[in-house]
Amino acid sequence: MRTVRIGTRRSLLARTQSQWVADLVTARTGHPAELVEITTDGDRSQAAGTSLVGSASTGVFVSALREALLAGQVDLAVHSLKDLPTAPEPGITLVAVPGREDPRDVVVARDGLTLGELPVGSRIGTGSPRRAAQLHALGLGLEVVAIRGNVDTRIGTVTRGDLDAVVLARAGLARIERLHEATEVLDPLQMLPAPGQGALALECRDDDTELRHLLAPLDEPDVRAAVTAERAVLATLEGGCSAPIGALADVVEADDLDDPEGSPELWLRAIALSADGTLSVRMSATGSVADAVGVGTRLGGEMLAEGAGQLDQPGPASTSDTDEVPHA
Repeated sequence: MRTVRIGTRRSLLARTQSQWVADLVTARTGHPAELVEITTDGDRSQAAGTSLVGSASTGVFVSALREALLAGQVDLAVHSLKDLPTAPEPGITLVAVPGREDPRDVVVARDGLTLGELPVGSRIGTGSPRRAAQLHALGLGLEVVAIRGNVDTRIGTVTRGDLDAVVLARAGLARIERLHEATEVLDPLQMLPAPGQGALALECRDDDTELRHLLAPLDEPDVRAAVTAERAVLATLEGGCSAPIGALADVVEADDLDDPEGSPELWLRAIALSADGTLSVRMSATGSVADAVGVGTRLGGEMLAEGAGQLDQPGPASTSDTDEVPHA
């Protein structure tokens, strides 16, 4: 029986996510699976302390895994979906998007404080331009500090007293069983997550027909539709906008729409901001679940028409929101 070789980054979070996928593959297909650790350019830059903010960083956590996949070193690559570039990669297919963790961001603050309870002038850390811009936009008088590192490193800046708080993805803390350390889960009205946040992307080679057929049942259609819409709005905005971008879609069932005979709907909201958060374009759209690409593309176009491309964000934006790097 074929053993599925799964490529993964070496970080604790990545290995935890990939092991979850390996267990899922075995449980659903009966095929054994093993992890193959790969070091990415993003891992190397984080280990060296090189910031992604203000750099063209899309894909830095993905390229080495894709190279190993195309070279036949691994059969399947597992990524945090928010790290995937929106442009398709020749020879590679997104075979499945399995279940999604809660996509919201969380605060880990000293003394159990929430964002609104932090005193004016408090120092809050993040490595994400999207989070930094939305923190500025809240107008709470906080000093936003750029940081890098794994979850231990980032939370350590708070426990040591170097920072008053940090903002991380809830999904990452949940997967490594450290969610209890979060002091607040941020409402998307305060901070929209990165497109695809909380979801995993399973990629294999286009020509691996056997594996594509084997893994197709791992795909969750509602999750796929939601992240497809989020990535479509991101792809459209990337064509004429270098601003930090957040997006979140939900599939709303007919019963929740008070229309039991109707079809589920896709609800999508997105924001683009200037780096300092003083300017923003925030819009929403609804549409058919079967038209996820169209819903996202149309919303992105409407946002560009409303000025999302003129938010005065200098230089190419970073769309990476990765929270974890390798342990030494």
